[in-house]
Formats: sequence, C-alpha cells, structure tokens
Amino acid sequence: MLQNFSIFKTIFNDAPQPWQLGFQDSAAPGFTGIVELHNTIFFYLVVISVGVFWVLGSIIYYYNSKKSPIVHKYLNHGTLIELIWTITPALILIAIAFPSFRLLYLLDEVISPTITIKVVGHQWYWSYEYSDYVNESGESIEFDSYMLPESDLELGQFRLLDVDNKVIVPVDTHIRLIVTGADVIHSWAVPSLGIKIDAVPGRLNQTSILAERAGTFYGQCSEICGVWHGFMPIAVEAVPVQDYLAWIDSN
Repeated sequence: MLQNFSIFKTIFNDAPQPWQLGFQDSAAPGFTGIVELHNTIFFYLVVISVGVFWVLGSIIYYYNSKKSPIVHKYLNHGTLIELIWTITPALILIAIAFPSFRLLYLLDEVISPTITIKVVGHQWYWSYEYSDYVNESGESIEFDSYMLPESDLELGQFRLLDVDNKVIVPVDTHIRLIVTGADVIHSWAVPSLGIKIDAVPGRLNQTSILAERAGTFYGQCSEICGVWHGFMPIAVEAVPVQDYLAWIDSN
C-alpha cells in the first residue's frame, strides 16, 4: 500500500541537473566504487586542510613580531617536525594508492561478457552494432543514434540529451563495449554507469557495463570533436531481460 504514495518512491537522478554539484545516482558497481574512492580522498583532503590551516594560524598568532620579537635558533630548524611532514604525506599517499589501484584494475577487467556492443563515434552522432545477433538476411543489428531536435521533443524528454534510438541493454548482465571513432577522437561517457572511454580512429578500446537497475541513463561526448560536439548525446536504457529479448526479436 505504501508503494502507491509518491513520498515512498525512489526517484533516481540519471541525468544532469541545472547547477548540479554532486554525483548522479549510481547504476553500476564501477560508479559506486568511484564515488566511494572520491569520498575517501575527500576525507583526507579535509583533514589535511584543517591541519595545514591550524598550523599556519598558530604560527601567525604565536610567533608574530610582537609576541616573539627574539628569534630562537630552534624555531628555524627542527629535525622532528621535518620528519613528521615528510613521513605523514607518504603514509597518506599509500593509504590512497591501495584503493585507487584496486578500483583501477577492477574497472579495466571485462568479466565473461554475455553481449558485445560495438560503438562508433561520428561527426556528430553515434552508431551501434549488436554483433552477437544475426537476422534472417545474415546481418547484425545496427542503428545510428541522433539527438532529437528541440521541435520533436515530447513532454518529459530532455533537451540535448534524448535521442531517436537508445542503446537497449538487459539488467544484471555483463556487457562488453568495443569503442572506436570513424573520423576524429570522441569520448563515450555515461556518468551513472561510471563509463568514460575514448573513441579513437584506428583503435579499438574495450570496457564493460553491468546495469544494476532498470532506467534510462544519459551521457554526452566528452572529447571536443568539432563544432557540433555538444549535440551528440548518449542514452542507454536498461530493461528486464524479457523486454530485452522482445526488443531483439523486433529487430
């Protein structure tokens, strides 16, 4: 019964908001790890900032020309304090390095993908190929994805973000992306899925997707690729497996 009231429903933030300062809501384990690493490093940053400003404030307050007119030789050199400000940053860097490298290698790993999708960046649109599926004529599923012009937008669609053909993926499925560029360097980026990978002409870059929940996740090209760089958005729709199979059959 409570689910029928909007106050008890979760509304996810899967598209950028005006003047947004925080992250979008995570829809993949990789992005969850990125946010956790950010929060960990931010904690160290706050502690270091408070310590540095406290030391500076104390020096200015206690050792100014009025309160300490006579300079003592031990105020200019101190082996202990020099050891502290050399060893402490090294320990902090080690504490940051371990989770950083762990996340880096986890994001780079492609675990037994069930589906492979080829992504090609063009000036200025994206094209997709589902190479695992072949229709009766022996061709794989291919389509281009263009931004919807403002005149064609319907109520609830996003300006500069919605496209005519979305990338449809099943939930809780390991998906491999093969990304390249057809003309210049592009960058395929979807924040909610924790993905940002360059599309370089003549090179195949690889990454993976694991959508943990259904929804539509928006992104944009993140590499300046020409005059219409800001008008080639990305829309990935994660659906239940049954709906995904129905979409495959319809294509």
